[in-house]
Amino acid sequence: MNSQNLEHVYNCTASILERNVTLLLRLNISEIRYFIEETLNKSTRHDILQQALLDCILVHQERPFDLPWWQKLFWSLIFAVILLVATGGNIIVMWIVLAHRRMRTVTNYFLVNLSVADLMMSLLNCAFNFIFLLNSNWPFGMVYCTINNFVAHVTVASSVFTLVVISFDRYMAIMYPLKHHMSRKRTVIILILIWGISSALATPCLLYSTTSLRRYSNGTTRISCYLLWPDGGYLRSQTEYFYNVLFFTVTYLVPMSVMAVCYTCMGRKLWGSKSIGELTHYQKESMKSKRKVVKMFIIVVTIFAVCWLPYQGFFIFVYHHRHIAENSYVQHVYLSFYWLAMSNSMVNPIIYYWMNNRFRVVLNLLLSDGDKAWPKARYRPLK
Repeated sequence: MNSQNLEHVYNCTASILERNVTLLLRLNISEIRYFIEETLNKSTRHDILQQALLDCILVHQERPFDLPWWQKLFWSLIFAVILLVATGGNIIVMWIVLAHRRMRTVTNYFLVNLSVADLMMSLLNCAFNFIFLLNSNWPFGMVYCTINNFVAHVTVASSVFTLVVISFDRYMAIMYPLKHHMSRKRTVIILILIWGISSALATPCLLYSTTSLRRYSNGTTRISCYLLWPDGGYLRSQTEYFYNVLFFTVTYLVPMSVMAVCYTCMGRKLWGSKSIGELTHYQKESMKSKRKVVKMFIIVVTIFAVCWLPYQGFFIFVYHHRHIAENSYVQHVYLSFYWLAMSNSMVNPIIYYWMNNRFRVVLNLLLSDGDKAWPKARYRPLK
């Protein structure tokens, strides 16, 4: 920060917070920041003073995070690929299962729920949030700011809880096949619980989402969409930090640990144990089918873990290293992590087509011959 800008900060602080500028000049920049935070926290007009102080300080600064056109074009192209593949792929998965009776199995209903969450993420969050991140400006109003934040949290939670239920369902089917029975009524109840718990976790987004306008030099403005907690906004709120840690624990650490245990036990059962005597042809085919299903879901869970870890951990990491949020490259870092997280929405349909023969056969037959090809298909529903 040059001397002119530094002097402007001191003058704004003195003017807005009604302090003697001579006394403030004795403080260095770190001390002046601490002074501002403490004064605002103690004031009953916290929000009004904060906005006035920001307007005063930023009025002579250029608008931040304004990317050149070629960088915007690059990010637009790679995000467009995600949106097209995720939207088309998840609609096809839902269509295959819901429109054709032979595909309506318990496991496939959970896959539909996963596709619903991914589709909501793509259409209701990714497109709008990408525009916000790319231009560093939110043009969609406060109401949709609330919807956008809520959808982002509820769909992530719903996806990971669905994966946990699928893992437990497969675990029971393989480890205790005689006791395993998931009725459709129980499936519906579980799906309602998944969305109910996910919505409860995302409730703070409905309570604290807001927008704010900041003015910069040359008459430029910037609208931000964020969560304003009772004890402060982004990077200043301990409540937000604890919420991020809680959300990370509940929707990542604990589910990943549970699924790791489930799939490890299933792997030892399917690949590690040796049966007494020679298996019949039916037993061999059943074992082969179960192995394929478990392999597919292991890949789905692993990709989910890889895609979401950088994004989930970013907010916790930046809270402890706040200077990173002020660097110019942070926009590209955040866009990269966000792209990786959003890419998970398009990967699952590709995995189903690649690793699930039933999805592949049904889709190929429907695209080529339509429903007339059903009687000729060598197909067994997944139980």
